[in-house]
Amino acid sequence: MTPQNPKPLLEVQDLEVHFPVRRGILQRIVDYRRAVDGVSFSIQPGETLGLVGESGCGKTTVGRAILRLIPATGGRVHFDGVDVFAQGATSLRKLRRQMQIIFQDPGGSLNPRMRVGRIIGEPLEVHNIVPKEAVRDRVGSLLERCGLWRGAADRYPHEFSGGQKQRIGIARALALEPRLIVCDEPTSALDVSIQSQILNLLSDLQSEFKLSYLFISHDMAVIHHACARIIVMWNGKIVEQGTRDEIINSPKHPYTQALLSAVPEADPMRRKERVKLEGMRM
Repeated sequence: MTPQNPKPLLEVQDLEVHFPVRRGILQRIVDYRRAVDGVSFSIQPGETLGLVGESGCGKTTVGRAILRLIPATGGRVHFDGVDVFAQGATSLRKLRRQMQIIFQDPGGSLNPRMRVGRIIGEPLEVHNIVPKEAVRDRVGSLLERCGLWRGAADRYPHEFSGGQKQRIGIARALALEPRLIVCDEPTSALDVSIQSQILNLLSDLQSEFKLSYLFISHDMAVIHHACARIIVMWNGKIVEQGTRDEIINSPKHPYTQALLSAVPEADPMRRKERVKLEGMRM
């Protein structure tokens, strides 16, 4: 019998990331920029949690701090009961097999000097996922599962379109058979028609491999489509969170209302009144 409230896969408590502000010839620290200030949330197994806000609100910093791609100033992160920030190099390497990321810029995240087969196959070799002689076949299977062809392994990233590059990035993230994937604006650099294909692919992969997603985006329409639960960030803090229906249909915070008012209407004859945030303080 499955418990009604299963243990969260990821728990983030009072996460803080402060960046030093340096000035003068000696570049002395005169202040700190609070990019993330006391953020707390959890993600259940198999859940897609949306993290939405405008550029500069700290949402990408949250995703990277969770994976320890950048250092956190304070707070705690537990993955399946394990304290992520307390892990040494060896244990963190093992933990990262289960926590992967899809980057916003599909081109910039791929090494232009490496063939696609090497880009996807390198993590398999580093973590000894499959025998060396089976790496190429495994890479081919991943490429096919992500909507490409096996021969793509012999090409370089510049030979692919933006959508195809993002599929390569997804295949790389999927290679280590993770349980959690941080999707950092995975569709923002793509055309609208390609966005829907990538979103559908991510949804299919989640069902097939029982994945959990932290889905980061500035686009409320994308978040509405992809996520069952939504967190709204502004100036490094969470200002509102709830289910998709609660956030979309009954937003409480003025910033959430402003984000929703900025979503374009499909009907050109229907006008939407924009919400302005002039003079609003946290």
